[in-house]
Amino acid sequence: MNETLTDIRERRSCRKYTDEPVNRQDLEKVLEAGTFAPTGHGTQSPRMVVVTDKDQMKELSALNERVWGKPVDPFYGAPVAVFVMADKEAPTGMQDACLVMGNLMLAAHAIGLGSCWINRGKEMFELPEGCAIMERWGIDPTRYVGLGICILGHPAEGGISHAKPRKNDYILYA
Repeated sequence: MNETLTDIRERRSCRKYTDEPVNRQDLEKVLEAGTFAPTGHGTQSPRMVVVTDKDQMKELSALNERVWGKPVDPFYGAPVAVFVMADKEAPTGMQDACLVMGNLMLAAHAIGLGSCWINRGKEMFELPEGCAIMERWGIDPTRYVGLGICILGHPAEGGISHAKPRKNDYILYA
C-alpha cells in the first residue's frame, strides 16, 4: 500500500507523551505540512501559532481545562501545541483550518511523533483572556476564531490506542 495511505490508516490520537522535547527540524516538517493543506482558492487563510514554552503551555492548558470543565490536563503533557485559527472572513475559513489540522496530524505520524486534536479552541478564544492572548500573538480576535489545537510530542507507552473496527455503513453508494 502507498505510504500515505498507510499513514492515514495507522495514525491515531496520542493521549500520553514522554518528556522528550520535539526537535526543531521535526517540528518544522510538521508545520510545513500544515502550510500545504488545501485552502479555498489557495488563500492560505488559517493561522498557526506554535507554543513550546512551558509557562505558556500551562496558561493555555488551564484555560482549555476551564472551558472543558474537567480537572485534567487537556494537553496530556504534550510539549508542543499548535493553535490553528480560522479566518472568519474567508468563505471556507473553517474548512481550510480543518484541513491544516489533518495535515499536521498525518505529518506528525509520518515522522514518528504523536498528535491529538484538542477541541474547545473556539470557546477558549471567545473568553476575554483568550482574546487577550490572541492579541498578544498578533492575531485579530475579531477576524480569527480558534478552530483546534494540535498537540505534538513523542508518544509514551500506552499513549496510542488501536483503531476501532470500521462501521459497516460508513460508506453508502447512492
